[in-house]
Amino acid sequence: MRLPRSGAGWTITVFGVLALLLGALGLIWPEAQLRMLGFEVPAERAPGDYTGTFLTASSMASFNMGVYYLLAVATEWRPFYRFTVWFRLVTFTVFSIAVLSDVAPDRFFGVAAWEGLGAVATAVGLRWDARRAAAAGGLDDDAAGSGPVPAADAVR
Repeated sequence: MRLPRSGAGWTITVFGVLALLLGALGLIWPEAQLRMLGFEVPAERAPGDYTGTFLTASSMASFNMGVYYLLAVATEWRPFYRFTVWFRLVTFTVFSIAVLSDVAPDRFFGVAAWEGLGAVATAVGLRWDARRAAAAGGLDDDAAGSGPVPAADAVR
């Protein structure tokens, strides 16, 4: 895989790699993931406690999301970058509400902050890329920093 070709691409790469690694951590060592998030890890679980099942599902989703983000970077799929800004802000809001309403422990606000800061970083990267492209010859935001367009992508 080649390096990102834009500022926004770098922000998406960082998030993608971390999502992939943290998803793998949750699949391989779930107790570490729970402790990192501020959840208790009892010696044994009560019957009907599906924490492990939920953690497996969310870790697999995180792993997959990391792959999707890295695929978006590999193809410099800028509409996806813009899409993530809005939905990461939604995620920030939902996770913050979960902490404020005592559904999640206070430490979980770190996840919310990561989402919010990531959204802002990608938005700033998109803006920076657009300005850089405009200064280089008036290209639009979709072409900013993307370099040559592969023939297969030229039709899109």
